[in-house]
Amino acid sequence: SERDQSYFLFATTPEQLEFLRFPLGGMSKAKVREMAREMGLDIADKHDSQDICFVPGGRYADVIAKIHPEAMRAGDIVDLNGKVLGQHKGVANYTIGQRRGLGISVGEPLYVVALDPKTAQVVVGPHEALKTYTVRLRDVNWLGEKSLEKLASGNGLQIEARIRSTRAPQSAVLLMRDGEIFVTLIAGEYGISPGQACVFYGDDDIQAQVLGGGFIAEAVPAAHAA
Repeated sequence: SERDQSYFLFATTPEQLEFLRFPLGGMSKAKVREMAREMGLDIADKHDSQDICFVPGGRYADVIAKIHPEAMRAGDIVDLNGKVLGQHKGVANYTIGQRRGLGISVGEPLYVVALDPKTAQVVVGPHEALKTYTVRLRDVNWLGEKSLEKLASGNGLQIEARIRSTRAPQSAVLLMRDGEIFVTLIAGEYGISPGQACVFYGDDDIQAQVLGGGFIAEAVPAAHAA
């Protein structure tokens, strides 16, 4: 469902799972709200949280500025060929897929397709440049019963992969190459950013088991792929 929380369980270890209980796991959010309302709980009518709910005013850039002030260093906005189109006031003020607020005009819609804190560059390009088919993962946690190395070697393992908690899983292939884990998304996905979680599900049932997941170390946009 749209508010399915299984996405956030990918990093849970098998040992931890033995002690976990989900009393509301089989209920929809609407049903839980209805029960809370019947019990007179104020939480029943609280709005759903959006984005980073624990950041005051939703201004995540202010938090990043305190933790990593170098991310607020001014730099160039460049196109896919490295041509300078303008300047910015810190890569922390931009997100992958952003279109508005770039402060440049070249006669066609441009989107943020990459951020490079080391060079302080914001890379922009057409919408199609945001599409990604392959991601390389780090810190992978595997919850399947069989060995990941055996399953993901060769032609890989057919899975369902979810890149965002609010998006439905899509068909994918889980691969292991030279000790690293890759996921190939059959239909592709727009606007994937390093640091997002990629969660694996079994591909045999609509309520499939969470098989694990990892954090995206690198996203390869279709426009950059060889």
